[in-house]
Amino acid sequence: MQTAVLCTWQVKAIFTFYPTSKGLNDVKKLLLTLTVLLSAMQIGLQAKVIYVQSGSEGQGSSWEDALGNLQDALLLAQPGDQIWVASGTYTPTADDDRTVSFIVRDSIELYGGFSGVEGTLEERNFENNLTILSGEIGDAATNEDNSYTIVMMTGVSSATILDGFTISDGAANGFSEGGDVTSSGAGLFNDGTAQVSSPVIKNCVFTNNYAREGAAIYNYAEGGESRPLIASCAFITNHADFDGGAIYNNGDYGVCSPRISDCVFIENDSYYGAGILNKASRGESKPIIEECVFAGNVSVVRGSAIYCYKESKSICEAILKSCRFEENASTVNDEVSGNATEEVTDATKSSSTIVIRPTISYDED
Repeated sequence: MQTAVLCTWQVKAIFTFYPTSKGLNDVKKLLLTLTVLLSAMQIGLQAKVIYVQSGSEGQGSSWEDALGNLQDALLLAQPGDQIWVASGTYTPTADDDRTVSFIVRDSIELYGGFSGVEGTLEERNFENNLTILSGEIGDAATNEDNSYTIVMMTGVSSATILDGFTISDGAANGFSEGGDVTSSGAGLFNDGTAQVSSPVIKNCVFTNNYAREGAAIYNYAEGGESRPLIASCAFITNHADFDGGAIYNNGDYGVCSPRISDCVFIENDSYYGAGILNKASRGESKPIIEECVFAGNVSVVRGSAIYCYKESKSICEAILKSCRFEENASTVNDEVSGNATEEVTDATKSSSTIVIRPTISYDED
């Protein structure tokens, strides 16, 4: 990392060029700008890579000195740090405490897919070097005692990255109302309650997660805002007892509008919205879903791929761009639903932008 240094002679030169009162004001502004830049550079200089490899017993300074516990790395990491995780299976806890999650704090970059020798991010291969974040902490014969939520993010910015992991076997099978980590977001819970939470989630596979709602990812924005980027991910065989087999976007009293790009949704199931469910009550849920494939998803009632559920004083619409739908099934036999104004066949092959809006209307009270 290159370092920029402001030398004493450069500061003197600044004052030499600005001898007047106006010039001094300009100097003050310039010095303020330089202070901000130097502070940012100091943060950049402190940023580091922390290495994690299952079975290692080091301090995390290199692959040879890798940490063996991902939780230790997450505790050590500071804003701007990267955590590189080698192939293997990592669980949130070594005991049977279902409430423990991998908590990824703001501005931490978490990367999987390494073999344990790489010197750059570009050298990793996350398809060959599977790095699994697993909720399987109890009896392997059942998922009833697995972690409620494997990955937790709260109030994070787009500088927070999760990239190159397989996230599997979470079980949010509690009985709390929606928006609770014991019943929602078994794979990942993104919490924007009364704040902004908009991480970047890329190159991940979410599979075999089970929840009451939003089995793979639950984006929650009650009284806040959630606009994550979810890109180049696969959602495979996730199950929700109620709604959102793979992703649930909850914009109740807030704004929950992720961008979901270049993802595949395969054989997920739920009652409504087996692929994605969008909900808004006195709020907004308006995701952009582009270049995605929905295949073999099953909803017991309707919306086997996407379902939009709008309540009073709200906006709930899915904006689709060049998505494909194949062999999805529901009782009502619609793939994109929520009293949508467009037929599924229009969305299936069109390359233009399609807005799916519920037709249910409410009196404004």
